[in-house]
Amino acid sequence: MDSSSTRRQATRAKLYEAAVTLIAEQGFSATTVDEIAERAGVAKGTVYYNFKSKNELFEELLRHGVALLTASLRSAADETSARGGSRIDALDAMIRAGLVFIERYPSFTQLYVAELWRTNRTWNSTLLVVRQQAVAVVEDVIREGVEAGELSAEIDVQLTAAALVGMVLVAALDWQAFQSERSLDDVHGALSLLLHGRVHGPGAPRLTAE
Repeated sequence: MDSSSTRRQATRAKLYEAAVTLIAEQGFSATTVDEIAERAGVAKGTVYYNFKSKNELFEELLRHGVALLTASLRSAADETSARGGSRIDALDAMIRAGLVFIERYPSFTQLYVAELWRTNRTWNSTLLVVRQQAVAVVEDVIREGVEAGELSAEIDVQLTAAALVGMVLVAALDWQAFQSERSLDDVHGALSLLLHGRVHGPGAPRLTAE
């Protein structure tokens, strides 16, 4: 990668960080390009050099943030597989990876979850695409587990994957907002017990549907 590309990526990263913090604080409509530029420490023209509009900046922010989350989930699954772990172990590792991501990027997570509930945005199609990218990584692990006989064939793969991702997002936001005294290990431990005790079933060798 040449130096100009490196500089542009660094500039975009600063704009993403500034935009996500401001929008999480005061909302999309109330946040101006001038404020984003000022928070990022760049000229207003730099914003328009990298993005055609505030809307495009926000769409790219969604793509960027969810891509980071997706990569974290995939890496957790791959590392577990390389160690010879089961698919349940991989799902557990992905829960922890999701919590680590949310602890590192709380403003993005808050913004992302809020936007999932809105239907009047121009970027709804983009949001649906990036959401599916993250959920698909979890779907792949569950589907592999079913095919390998580790998990029950009765599982609704899509719904279960979406439920696991949703569980991590909502639990982590509650943790950040109302139970900040808890450690990441504490929160992961609670969700891990839920995965093994409620989804996997206490003492059961396979993931089964109720």
